[in-house]
Amino acid sequence: MVAAFDCGTNTIKLLIGALPDVAVRESRIVRLGQGVDATGRLADEALERTFAAIDEYAALVAQHPVSRMRFCATSATRDSSNASVFASGVHERLGVWPEVLTGSEEAALAYDGAVRNLRTPPAYPVLVVDIGGGSTELVLGDATGPVAGESIDMGSVRMHERYLRTDPPTSSEVAACVAAIDAHLDDCPVDLASAATVVGVAGTVLSITAGVLDLPTYDKSVIDQAEVLAADVLAFVDRLVGMSIEERMAFPWMHPGRVDVLGAGGLILSRVLARCSAATLVASEADILDGIAWSMVR
Repeated sequence: MVAAFDCGTNTIKLLIGALPDVAVRESRIVRLGQGVDATGRLADEALERTFAAIDEYAALVAQHPVSRMRFCATSATRDSSNASVFASGVHERLGVWPEVLTGSEEAALAYDGAVRNLRTPPAYPVLVVDIGGGSTELVLGDATGPVAGESIDMGSVRMHERYLRTDPPTSSEVAACVAAIDAHLDDCPVDLASAATVVGVAGTVLSITAGVLDLPTYDKSVIDQAEVLAADVLAFVDRLVGMSIEERMAFPWMHPGRVDVLGAGGLILSRVLARCSAATLVASEADILDGIAWSMVR
């Protein structure tokens, strides 16, 4: 049995299982990257939230016969001025040191986790879109695995803190955010237009999918593998970005830890889809966390 941890800018996730069987799948929004883009350090309160979640996860791991463990973390946990505090805290609680994946490793794991989960064989090439808090991974691949991938320094938290500072955002703030996203995508070497299938993973995509489907609650069984029109995603994001935080919280599927940054994440998703020839988006609950877990099995 393996235990896989994926610690991102906004969320920390845990998967425990004897694959393909999964015994535990948990997610906590901790906002580890709070303010790190501006300060260059992990905030004390963000570390406290993250360590509290890891303590919960350590207790879950202790309840299972785990033989291998891997803890993968965002580059902010390596590059911040107090990164050693985070690394030591993880090691103290779990007995393993956090590792920061290279761009190619991240691409391969994200692609494997997402595509392995698809119940219907996809048309290739497949583009996997993983929008995190600090970065976005775009991975294009075929039946053998990734053929091109890029990790871009734009994520829901990063772009929200940089551009969407008003509640609700002003039209000029939204325009600046879109321009920055487009500039990043202009420099991206991945051929987005060639994708025959687009698979979206992680919280931003799953939440947007819940919104497009107008769900009465956040229901993983409905969201996972759901296929929605790209045009419907773009229309929903346009509506979402113009809302205040209070108005967004009226959505019954909305997580309070994601409500403020979902607009920025949605803009990233919509600008990626606008460049793709695929007419639909497939949402997948499986993501890089699953890829991390399978890497230990292999």
